[in-house]
Amino acid sequence: MLPNYCRFVLARHKRFVPYFRRMHILLIEDEIKTIQSLRQGLEEQNWKVDTATDGLSGWRLASENSYEVIVSDIIMPGISGLELCRRLRDKGIKTPFLLLSALGHTDDKVAGLEAGADDYLSKPFEFREFIARVKALARRPVEAFKPENILKFADLEQDLDSKTVHRSERAIPLTPREFSLLEFFMRNPGRVLSKTEIAEKVWDVDFDTGTNVIEVYVNYLRNKVDKGFDTKLIHTLFGQGYVLRQEK
Repeated sequence: MLPNYCRFVLARHKRFVPYFRRMHILLIEDEIKTIQSLRQGLEEQNWKVDTATDGLSGWRLASENSYEVIVSDIIMPGISGLELCRRLRDKGIKTPFLLLSALGHTDDKVAGLEAGADDYLSKPFEFREFIARVKALARRPVEAFKPENILKFADLEQDLDSKTVHRSERAIPLTPREFSLLEFFMRNPGRVLSKTEIAEKVWDVDFDTGTNVIEVYVNYLRNKVDKGFDTKLIHTLFGQGYVLRQEK
């Protein structure tokens, strides 16, 4: 059973779908029935659809891929749609952004637009209005996004092309493994990274609980990145993992 506010009949739309280059959309929504319904409708319109059910997963997809349109609910686990939009704009990603929300007051819409969103659609809505908004955003000329080769967090900057790292213009020499570890932190600011996840993503191996190699490398990296600075960036959360955040 489809949610009432989507109200679309797929059979009705099929005969009106013209052929065009397959567009790529990112859909971020924590309500499973809603995301399934919207995805089905978009695919009937010949769109390629990536989905995420929380803000942090949406952030990773949007940071690493190119989309014609990003659609996101506002209230989600992890980070909100507003925060997600702000992060993307701060990173220089200009992909058209449509916010969905049951919060339909003027102040809510203003907050969404000020966060960098291009459009705002209040729930409940009909699918034909939703698809019209998406298509209108997709027609806007936007410079294609390419995954950034320079990652920035606070006063720390990592250049993936030149393989260099600077903090407050101070060069920080890193080994190849330390560089890869830092990149993983830089792509996931504010998110707690477990030893298991670091092992899988940075070392590409299953984590051996009998070794302290990850702890050792995190300490190596922390000593190089944080030494001599009042604000510390790499933090240990005992029993949980590590996190990149600003904290004195």
